[in-house]
Amino acid sequence: MAECRRFVCSGCRRKIDAWSDGNPFYIDETGKKKYAYHPDHEALAKCIGNDVPHLCLNCGHDVVVDSRSSKRFCPDCDSDKVIQAFLLDQSACPTCKNGKFVWDRSYQAIS
Repeated sequence: MAECRRFVCSGCRRKIDAWSDGNPFYIDETGKKKYAYHPDHEALAKCIGNDVPHLCLNCGHDVVVDSRSSKRFCPDCDSDKVIQAFLLDQSACPTCKNGKFVWDRSYQAIS
């Protein structure tokens, strides 16, 4: 089961929804990544990694980090200031540079 959290910037009100489980994947017979999600337990059993959504705190771009890689940097600006989107609470907003992301506990989603 996965949980979705919504983070809202206290300054510009930018909203980001982030899921706890990321995007689990396996490699198919052609060598391509295939994503697997609940309730497809057969596909989930094949998973070897997870593409985890991150946010670059330098430029504000969405960054996907492959769990098999030790590299965690933004491909747009080369910054290493990336944070897992699910853990954004109290992080500085890269869009307005004034606010912080606050977990909106009134929003709830489960998959």
